[in-house]
Amino acid sequence: MDFNNIVPGITFEREYIVEETDTAAVFGNDNVPVFASPRLLSWIEGTAIGAVKPFLPEGWETVGTSFEFKHMAATPVGMKVRIVVELTEVNGKLLTFQIKGYDEVDKICEGTHGRAIIDLQKFMSRVSSKAKG
Repeated sequence: MDFNNIVPGITFEREYIVEETDTAAVFGNDNVPVFASPRLLSWIEGTAIGAVKPFLPEGWETVGTSFEFKHMAATPVGMKVRIVVELTEVNGKLLTFQIKGYDEVDKICEGTHGRAIIDLQKFMSRVSSKAKG
């Protein structure tokens, strides 16, 4: 399969609102009711998925392979967060994104995120085989 339409320079961004369910308190840090790094990670991943999904043929998806990011500033509940991704490298089916996140006051994160393009049917077949032991 050829993915010539997935090229460095593709950018995408999404905005989210931090809710109580997005806080560190929900993820086990009981006394810290601010935006949690695990939720930030999931929002980064969702934004990267959105960047390339329109360019994938039917039956193809991407899966996360790596994260390297700094969560640099706390964000309170109710504040808007904007995640920006840019595809910076394509190596066959391996994709690398530059990631940045901003709340309404600060830059809250930066780093990189890796994803792999997969044939969903083959991928799920391997997962199914693994589950059967």
